[in-house]
Amino acid sequence: MKTWIYILIFMMTSSCFGSSQSQNLTWYKNSTISQIIDDPDHPEKFLRISIGISQQVFYVSKKDPNYSSLLEKLNLSYKKGKTYNIGIENNTNIIKQINDIK
Repeated sequence: MKTWIYILIFMMTSSCFGSSQSQNLTWYKNSTISQIIDDPDHPEKFLRISIGISQQVFYVSKKDPNYSSLLEKLNLSYKKGKTYNIGIENNTNIIKQINDIK
């Protein structure tokens, strides 16, 4: 019985150490950007980004501290067709992370 309690405690504590940001993201793997435009409703705050052939629409906040890095990768994908793994914040459709494919 003690063994099961230790296993349960270990599982509970190890699940708490995961990155909360990555748990709050939905990943679009091997994706390419098909469009980048200023958001028509809030051009001073957001870029509207379309991913893939189906052109699902997402946003990048111009106030994000990583904006210039995100924009650089988005432009590389849009202009040169480079694919990335793109992390979209759940419930907001805002791109928070763009990772190179390993």
